[in-house]
Amino acid sequence: MANEANNFQELISHCKEYGYIFQSSEIYDGLAAVYDYGQNGAQLKKNIRDQWWKSMTQLHDNIVGIDAAIFMHPTTWKASGHVDHFSDPMIDNKDSNKRYRVDHLIEGFADEQLAVGNKQLAEDLLASMDALLAANDYAGIKNLIDNNKIKCTISKTCNWTEVREFNLMFSTQIGSITEDSDTIYLRPETAQGIFVNFLNVQKTGRMKIPFGIAQTGKAFRNEIVARQFIFRMREFEQMEMQFFVRPGTQMEWYNFWKAERKKWHESLGIPAEKIRYHDHVKLAHYADAALDIEFEFPFGWKELEGIHSRTDFDLKQHQEFSKKKIQYFDNDLNEDGKPFGNYTPYVVETSVGLDRLFLTIMSLAYTNETWTKEDGTQDSRVVLKIPAKIAPTKLAILPLLKKDGLPEIARELMNDCKPSFHCFYEEKDAIGKRYRRMDAIGTPFCVTIDHQTKEDNTVTIRYRDTMIQERISLSDVKRLVLEKIV
Repeated sequence: MANEANNFQELISHCKEYGYIFQSSEIYDGLAAVYDYGQNGAQLKKNIRDQWWKSMTQLHDNIVGIDAAIFMHPTTWKASGHVDHFSDPMIDNKDSNKRYRVDHLIEGFADEQLAVGNKQLAEDLLASMDALLAANDYAGIKNLIDNNKIKCTISKTCNWTEVREFNLMFSTQIGSITEDSDTIYLRPETAQGIFVNFLNVQKTGRMKIPFGIAQTGKAFRNEIVARQFIFRMREFEQMEMQFFVRPGTQMEWYNFWKAERKKWHESLGIPAEKIRYHDHVKLAHYADAALDIEFEFPFGWKELEGIHSRTDFDLKQHQEFSKKKIQYFDNDLNEDGKPFGNYTPYVVETSVGLDRLFLTIMSLAYTNETWTKEDGTQDSRVVLKIPAKIAPTKLAILPLLKKDGLPEIARELMNDCKPSFHCFYEEKDAIGKRYRRMDAIGTPFCVTIDHQTKEDNTVTIRYRDTMIQERISLSDVKRLVLEKIV
């Protein structure tokens, strides 16, 4: 556990050093739980998003995508239940005035117990917490914290307030939008933008049940305790798809998407043994079934994606609050030979955090390698083994020297390849140093242009993961890379 924690800290440092993630507003000492994606991070994030978008909207003929606004009419959040229900149980330490989400506080203590070998205590503690939270037994949660003498990380005391609810939505002001109110919310999820546009999409797209609406975009939650790097942030990005089905068929589609989404994660290179299903102990107010697809992060098993059967709650709520009819007319025939007629569709949701998926990919990719060379000396490298199809840069083009016409050949290859995939050109430093830099960035292929290239039009291509080098024709470089990144 300690070694994994050290590796995680190394990964965080690596993300900054190689242009993946920076602390937001760092020159002003940063803003807690808010991060900026650098040049390599932004491209990796886009590549992951594109893979998801393609898998949903291009490879399914009954799913379309939209891009709804972040600002929505404030009644949206009353109808969805967020105004009344979107809160977490919190507790304050009276000595430090630091506020904690109770599940994070208890999970942190359980992690400490695991680290010193108290596995049974940690498991019992988490099981008790799950049962108490499912029953909304906040007095029981307080007793659990007190009885285990869980301390504040700042004051090191156990002087706690009672447990109480804290709403997680950010509110802000906008010009006059309703009679006397100018307070609106930053959306805490992207799903509601899909629900309020259900009829717009269904009618203009001539969509027939079952069909889905997909969306990616920013969401905002006022997390009191945001931690574990980009795993839990106040500003994050979701990739959600709401799949509308006939009432009574929701469990069939719930099980379909449960399996489909796990397969998709594995297609990104996530090992099957690193992901698992976790059924919810306590269901949200809108759900009749829910589970998480969890990944084994360096800090433990945590939620990566949620699959929820949301029933018809959302559409019915928006119908009630908007006073607009939101139904679907299904003229297909049922078993009795009669049309299904008008009904409010049920919904199965898939919702994955793009930032968490980014962290998943980076956690798997970050590798420290050490080996013994033929002369008996030790060598090492740090490499990001990001799958080639989503790596930020696919090909590094490296002329051996900055003279003798080698840069001109390299530039010509660069101009030929860059319309098809991201390339990087560099001619500074020894070739070994350049290889190591590309390993650390995660570039899967490096091509070296040397004097032999001028003689026979061949180049040396180096494969990141194996460090194997081979001689291939200059004209084959683009084709080889394209074959590897599909």
